[in-house]
Amino acid sequence: MTTSLADVAASATTLRAFLHGLPGVDRVGADQRAAMLGTRSIKTTAKAQAIDLAISMVDLTTLEGADTHGKVRAMCTKAMRPGGGAPRVAAVCVYPDLVAVAAETVKGSGVKVASVATAFPSGRSSLEVKVSDTALAVAAGADEIDMVIDRGAFLEGHYLKVFEEIVAVKAACGQAHLKVILETGELATYDNVRRASWLAMIAGADFIKTSTGKVAPAATLPVTLIMLEAVRDFRDATGRQVGVKPAGGIRTTKDAIKNLVLVNETAGADWLTPEWFRLGASSLLNDLLMQREKLATGRYAGPDYFTLD
Repeated sequence: MTTSLADVAASATTLRAFLHGLPGVDRVGADQRAAMLGTRSIKTTAKAQAIDLAISMVDLTTLEGADTHGKVRAMCTKAMRPGGGAPRVAAVCVYPDLVAVAAETVKGSGVKVASVATAFPSGRSSLEVKVSDTALAVAAGADEIDMVIDRGAFLEGHYLKVFEEIVAVKAACGQAHLKVILETGELATYDNVRRASWLAMIAGADFIKTSTGKVAPAATLPVTLIMLEAVRDFRDATGRQVGVKPAGGIRTTKDAIKNLVLVNETAGADWLTPEWFRLGASSLLNDLLMQREKLATGRYAGPDYFTLD
């Protein structure tokens, strides 16, 4: 039986009451559980399967001011054919003005095109600009939109404003999926991470995402744990499943596998697919490919064997 949350955002008062009524996060407990799960050892066949699963979950990303059409095409080619028989990645993520280039390059491959929007990474812009930014990216061919919340409004307790912005951006997405970036490194407390996660989901997020990758700390294991607990509890309450995307600071195969263990042990196996869990990264893919080659051949292939992302 599902529970309706339609009345939660009826007013600023009801929304605040709901968010502040969520159970508090035991910071020590969250840190300890994440650290414990991070020590799990996965070997041989299971490790090979985990590496291929992690590759299939990568959102291969370039978000630099110096991005060019050529760089985006090269990244898209790598996303479709990482090499050595590895599976394609889940998506490529680019700025809105490069969406058309990415969409044309990956057309028919199954690789999704994601675009950051809404005045990424700061979110400091008017709602009209954010909605326009989103609509332009979708019109150019984006399958997914990664929006940033207004952290200033959230930290000041203006939850209804944040809620209404997410609702408006979700409407502008049309058929595209919406990933809501919480920028957890700026939220100060684990309780705020939990509140922001629920706020985004109530507003219609298809995914909740830790970070822009531009602020430290980014995707820590305890923060990802809290977000996984939130999506698990949200599905129990509403019947609707929401994905999770840690992004920023995930650079090694060991990091990726720790995240997969966290997913399995916290939210469950239902989230262990690219449809419900992504890894936002720019340098992770090469390490996954190197470790994959080592498992297959017994020899360690250095970074010179792989293209730079």
